Amino acid sequence: MSLAGQKRKRTPSQTVLPTPQPRHPYLSGNFAPIHQTLPLTPCTYTGTIPSELADGEYVRNGSNPVSNDDLGRDAHWFDGDGMLSGVSFRKDEATGRIEPEFVNQYILTDLYLSTLSSPKLRKPILPSIATLVNPLAGIIYVTFRILRTVLLVLLSHLPGSKQKIKKISVANTNVVYHDGRAMALCESGPPMRIQLPGLETVGWYNGAVAEGEPEEVRCGEEGGREGKKEKEKVFGQDSGLISFMREWTTAHPKVDPVTKEMVMFHSCFAPPYVQYSIIPQASPHPVEVSKPPEKILNAAVPGISGAKMMHDFGVSLKHTVIMDLPLTLDPMNQLKGLPPVSYDSTKPSRFGVFPRRSPQQVRWFETDAACIFHTANSWDDTNPAGETTSVNMLACRLTSATLVFAAGNIAPPPPAPTKRVLPKPAGRMSFFSKYDHDAEATHFERAPLLESPLAEKEAFITVNSLTYTEAEGPFYNEEQCRLYYYNFNLQTGAIDHQWALSTIPFEFPSVRPELEMQAATFVYGCSTTTTSFGSALGKATKIDALVKVNVQELVARGRRCPPRSITGVVDNRTMATVLQSTDPEDPISVFTMPEGWFAQEPRFVPASTNLSEDDGYLLFYAFDESQLSADGDAPSDSAPDRAKSELWIINGGNMKDVVARVKLPQRVPYGLHGSWFDAEMVREQRPVDSIRTTTQALQKREAGAWMGVRGWVEGMLG
Repeated sequence: MSLAGQKRKRTPSQTVLPTPQPRHPYLSGNFAPIHQTLPLTPCTYTGTIPSELADGEYVRNGSNPVSNDDLGRDAHWFDGDGMLSGVSFRKDEATGRIEPEFVNQYILTDLYLSTLSSPKLRKPILPSIATLVNPLAGIIYVTFRILRTVLLVLLSHLPGSKQKIKKISVANTNVVYHDGRAMALCESGPPMRIQLPGLETVGWYNGAVAEGEPEEVRCGEEGGREGKKEKEKVFGQDSGLISFMREWTTAHPKVDPVTKEMVMFHSCFAPPYVQYSIIPQASPHPVEVSKPPEKILNAAVPGISGAKMMHDFGVSLKHTVIMDLPLTLDPMNQLKGLPPVSYDSTKPSRFGVFPRRSPQQVRWFETDAACIFHTANSWDDTNPAGETTSVNMLACRLTSATLVFAAGNIAPPPPAPTKRVLPKPAGRMSFFSKYDHDAEATHFERAPLLESPLAEKEAFITVNSLTYTEAEGPFYNEEQCRLYYYNFNLQTGAIDHQWALSTIPFEFPSVRPELEMQAATFVYGCSTTTTSFGSALGKATKIDALVKVNVQELVARGRRCPPRSITGVVDNRTMATVLQSTDPEDPISVFTMPEGWFAQEPRFVPASTNLSEDDGYLLFYAFDESQLSADGDAPSDSAPDRAKSELWIINGGNMKDVVARVKLPQRVPYGLHGSWFDAEMVREQRPVDSIRTTTQALQKREAGAWMGVRGWVEGMLG
């Protein structure tokens, strides 16, 4: 019997499984959030813990979502509630032995506590960065997510709320110390004070005082004929309805090692788009001065072209460098048919340089488009009279905004093609006229043509106006992230030098703390040995190498023989070639992780012997991925066989010796930035009257009609 033409009858099947969804690279393996927190817990270790670490603490911040049932959708590596992970090196006074203790704590922000008190919320209160950058997200969907946040914030101020949302920061990016306060930061709010060594949350810092600190007369606060307290100015003061935006503070404030001032900027959606603050140290000044420096709060920086995603900046001992890059962060982009976060490679990068206390004197320098998330260091060049002639800045320069998209598991949009406009000739060209083809092209087009044969050895091909290397292939691999040098000439108003120091990938930079803002010799950072940084970005960046660069040697070499284009490099060796070097004077030193192990951002701690600038130790978290399952998943964090991380201490001088390895009781997810707090910082913290707790947020809600309505609204908003 032929079945041709017959209609088959479909029967339900119990064996059909849901279609597998692609795993989010930044929310699986050791990127996955951890939900178990521990108080200070003793750790075992191997090796010898340096005496310089006694009673100090290493703390690293990172995003750790507490509420998100759909981790594979609308999620981004930069999202999530802030979690601090620290190792305190307690010295036993009786025995003199140093006992490391591990602690991790959520930062109890308004958003975190509100989430705990609202169990029906299945998604984070703030819209994911992935939603804001996704070019495929419709305007209606993005608008709904923004309005959802606004409604939840308003709802938190109504009766029945256990936690009002006054600040929308998750404080998940960095942690710094200034004037007796350790503070966690991210760009969407003011700093949040935390207490060492237990990492308890104290409260928001407003530029004058932190919540939870005692109400007492502080240094410089008492004045007036009657001895009454004069109230200090705070972030956003006198800014009206948008005062909350003026509180938004960079996650990378700079603390001057000489004057102890903290320098920071505030970026928002309304003009002036960037404001600037300097917070002096209120305690006794470390140097003899006739008059303590004055506080500057929310001073406008003129000339910013629009609302930008602005993460870091440069600060020397005398000058500040603000970066106006073509990476926008503006909700009004939706009216132009663009996502709120977008990158326009056809627009220039602009650098505003001004004397530290005079932002109104900013001078703008323009060059080709790029993305910079982190600066390594800045310093001044001066003439014999002590006048600054130029400002130098080292930064990790990316050639596109790929990282922003890849960290959200989103395919980046293709870059806009370079436009070339040739003027029409007025008439026939004279026989004696000189034709200069390079003069007809824009500087964007000319960059590959000007490449120095001594600086770059790669063969370039051009396809559809996009430049790739033959060895690396398509888009993700075209991405570069290199340690880059800028020299801003204050006399001529030109950028005298702009080129990479090396071709090897380089991110998460730092220098010896007391040499920040000065001509430090060495910069430490993270790299990868197995692939280009661009392809690593496409599948979740993992750090298997730490790098020390003698930047002053490479800068001097570059100044003697400058690369001939902005994409040129001074040291054109590949990572493989650098690893083969046996030269003890090599300007690039690399510490490679064992097979299967990956590192996080390191921090330098000087040795007491102080034999040289690099005499000291690098501290960082390390993880062995052999603990993951065949599918790349970490075991349950509450299981007896849970995965565990380590804190490694290596010799920063030879970049070879592992001095000690501290075994932690649980894993530390791959995160963002950390800091070292020495014993004096821990000891001299300002007093605290109260700390934030989860007690009220976890209390059972009251019954009643209104609470029923609240629960229904939260359920509808998800």
